[in-house]
Amino acid sequence: MSDGFASIQVQAGYTPGTPQNAVAPPIYQTTAYEFASLQDAADIFALRKVGNLYSRAGNPTQLVFEERVAALEGGRAAVAVASGQAAVAITLLALAKSGEHIVAARQLYGGTVDLLQDTFADWGIEVDFVDQDDLDAWRAAIRPTTRALFAESVTNPTAQVLDVRAVADIAHAAGVPLVVDNTVATPYLQRPGEHGADLVVHSATKYLGGHGTSMGGVVVDIGSFDFGAEPARWPQLTQPYARVGDVVLWERFGPSGQAFAALLKTKYVHDLGPSLSPFNSFQLLQGLETLDLRITRHTASALAVAQFLAEHASVSAVHHPGLGSSPWADAAARYLPRGAPAVFAFDLEPSGDADADRSRVHRFVDGLRLVKLVANIGDARSLVAHPASMTHSHLTDEQFAEAGISKTTIRLSIGLEDPADIIADIAQALAASDTHA
Repeated sequence: MSDGFASIQVQAGYTPGTPQNAVAPPIYQTTAYEFASLQDAADIFALRKVGNLYSRAGNPTQLVFEERVAALEGGRAAVAVASGQAAVAITLLALAKSGEHIVAARQLYGGTVDLLQDTFADWGIEVDFVDQDDLDAWRAAIRPTTRALFAESVTNPTAQVLDVRAVADIAHAAGVPLVVDNTVATPYLQRPGEHGADLVVHSATKYLGGHGTSMGGVVVDIGSFDFGAEPARWPQLTQPYARVGDVVLWERFGPSGQAFAALLKTKYVHDLGPSLSPFNSFQLLQGLETLDLRITRHTASALAVAQFLAEHASVSAVHHPGLGSSPWADAAARYLPRGAPAVFAFDLEPSGDADADRSRVHRFVDGLRLVKLVANIGDARSLVAHPASMTHSHLTDEQFAEAGISKTTIRLSIGLEDPADIIADIAQALAASDTHA
């Protein structure tokens, strides 16, 4: 029987599953996948068999990205999603439910603070914020209902370096995992899992992609946390998974290191829908291929800029852990042997007059030519932001003080331009801001 015109125009020339020999991972731009049989479909839906199901939960291009990031972080499994914020959200939602508790560092990106103190509160999840350098505060904040400790390996914007091992030991003594946001450091500068972190999250929008073109996030399960040691604490993994019958995720997928990833994909990504598109997966893979080369350039240029700023009369402080004067210089030497990240901040010398300081900050930022005013970091381009009026604008004055951010704090993300040009641009903007002071 021959097919008609309409059937041919839809299906001719393509057989699903036909292998090709492309050297670069292809873009699997499809929403769905053909099953071999109804039994094949039933087995995949019931988690009896691994296979492509529907692109809301994942696609083959995304799978390559997940496996590559997991390998770079030294982890056993990864789940990629639509943004870094989504990666943080689904990871912590999979660990803590209504009535449970999280301990988080005070020194977090402003959007993460919004998520934890506002949205999680709406959902009945309590969060206590502590000074990440105060180990006693971490211990004191833990409750019987605590289900995770959360911090950034290197903070945004002030580049404070977390003592990962010390905080991981506190988490493990309490029987809970340590979740670390490694966006700023990237796995090239630090692999938190080697220092005790159990789950690592990234905004892949930043350095992993590296070019400011594609949103994405990723969660990596290092495979170090034993959810089966205290099964009553983790019923989501150790009790039958109601939506797929009698499957116990920890029994079925724990030995392969895929249990937490299976929970994330089949529940939180499936239900909430923060899907990573095939095209963005492809773009992020392109970025990963040059990660070490880019980060080497970023870090060297950023240190040169920080050294310039540290000597400038108009600058009262430079928050860069690569400087010997930094309170985190020793931690950087331990945790960042390849160099400190290119996201850091500096403070203009305050005058004591809030209006004058505000005007001066505006003159400096608006006077930049090469360095772009953008709400992003980790781009090929050098970027500037004013945390107090942009990324951290929702914080209270007390939270600003606790995070080490003032009204004259300016964040830089140093890009791949000629470092001499970056310094020259900053220098002329500083001079222009001083001229009218």
